[in-house]
Amino acid sequence: MSEMFCYQCEQTANGGCSRVGVCGKQPDVAALQDQLVFAMKGIAFWADKARQKGIKDQEIDRFMLDGLFTTVTNVDFSAEEIAKLVRTAAQMRVKAQNIFEKANGGAYGGAVPAAAQAFNPGTTAELVTLGAQHGVKDDSIDPDVKSVQEIIIYGMKGYAAYAHHALVIGLENDEIYAYTHKALAATLDKSLGLMDFVGLAMECGRINLVTMELLNKANTDSFGHPVPTPVQLGTKAGKAILVSGHDLRMLEELLKQTVGTGVNVYTHGEMLPAHGYPGLKKYAHLAGNFGGAWQDQAKEFVNFPGAIIFNTNCIQRPADSYKDRLFTWGLVQWPDVKHLDGYDFSAVIRKAQELPGFEENPGKEILTGFGHNAVLGVADKVIDAVKAGQIRHFFLIGGCDGAKSGRNYYTEFAEKVPKDCVILTLACGKYRFNKLDFGDIGGIPRLLDIGQCNDAYSAIQIAVALAGAFNCGVNDLPLSMILSWYEQKAVAILLTLLHLGIKNIKLGPSLPAFITPNVLNFLVENFNIAPIGTAEGDLKQILG
Repeated sequence: MSEMFCYQCEQTANGGCSRVGVCGKQPDVAALQDQLVFAMKGIAFWADKARQKGIKDQEIDRFMLDGLFTTVTNVDFSAEEIAKLVRTAAQMRVKAQNIFEKANGGAYGGAVPAAAQAFNPGTTAELVTLGAQHGVKDDSIDPDVKSVQEIIIYGMKGYAAYAHHALVIGLENDEIYAYTHKALAATLDKSLGLMDFVGLAMECGRINLVTMELLNKANTDSFGHPVPTPVQLGTKAGKAILVSGHDLRMLEELLKQTVGTGVNVYTHGEMLPAHGYPGLKKYAHLAGNFGGAWQDQAKEFVNFPGAIIFNTNCIQRPADSYKDRLFTWGLVQWPDVKHLDGYDFSAVIRKAQELPGFEENPGKEILTGFGHNAVLGVADKVIDAVKAGQIRHFFLIGGCDGAKSGRNYYTEFAEKVPKDCVILTLACGKYRFNKLDFGDIGGIPRLLDIGQCNDAYSAIQIAVALAGAFNCGVNDLPLSMILSWYEQKAVAILLTLLHLGIKNIKLGPSLPAFITPNVLNFLVENFNIAPIGTAEGDLKQILG
């Protein structure tokens, strides 16, 4: 097959990638992912009905997280591995139907949609052919309904990643599973209309908030609350491993196994905030941060003289110059790249010890670790500074970064923010400006790195606390959100902000291709969402 259609990320080409994904996804992988989502809708049909009878199944619930997370942009590019998941989905569908029929005391009496019917989990090629029939294009559905359905599915993919990270640490929440089945099953219900799905989209935002809170608890219970921490951008003499991704549990296990080996561990991309956690920063060989955001990996990794491991999404096609020292872990996979399951990292350590490593070369330091616990610990100083007129405005500038043109806007915007304003940032969008020197206001740094994208939870807690202190709503605060998006976790976070009633968000660098004009008008009319313009023009509009 040579055709595909995918428009779930910001970098999609011409309204939808049709030959090969800008991310590197091949048509066979796209078809298998479409088949996996289609099969999960079928699982959800039966699992939701079983839950209505009071019956649930942990194996099915957890499989849904794996399946959704696998289809997030830049996670799994291996056709064979996704085909395995599709075959497992076929088994889970049968299991879910059997559970329902047992609870029901017999077969279901209504019409069974195609997705909930049995399918042959055959060869990978056969599954590719099957998946090609179940892509996101569907002219039988009203375009606006389809648009909101896609928003919901992408939001679910986003929170599935966060729920997976929490589960790795040992926490889960049944409310997440219940909504996942209900919402996916709803996409098969032809009786539901546009506003039904709008309601489900708002509920998806609430569920993502529940999920981010769960992950925050998992991380802080395990590693402590982040504290402001300087992070070295230079290098220490010694062998080296670079960790890219989001999963803190995996990083902790690697740090434990590299104690006393002479191997230093560096973070990349969304792993930078790990340096702020007391339970991780206690390892002296957590040496610093190397490089920037995920889209720069191909030009940066060639200069890393050690082993490299990805522990979640954001992998790109690896260059031959570093492919032989690259590893993947967990759900992230690339064909012909060594993959690790479990927590034995001896192969990564051996590879690092074979390679030359770094010479001593200290560099600039930047700060991270300004989670809500740290910021609210000095809330009185922040509030006093606002009341005294020292802090005029807060800007949350951050989100997912990407390689497409237009993202220099975020650097320019941060540079132009007046010196009596504070910038909050999170996710890999911070790399657009986090090495710049913004100074401080009365000892309060003007740039506060809150953490990973899931730490939008911390940003929300900070905003809610400030609103409480000033006895006003969040929308009445001197706070503006200037967000960048790339993939489905950003969709989940946007839905959370909308669920909370937060308005006046500026979003860029382009609007999602899966949002129809009517759905966009709804967002504009109800939430005053607007695309970014020019940095100077947007600042003038916000500050007057």
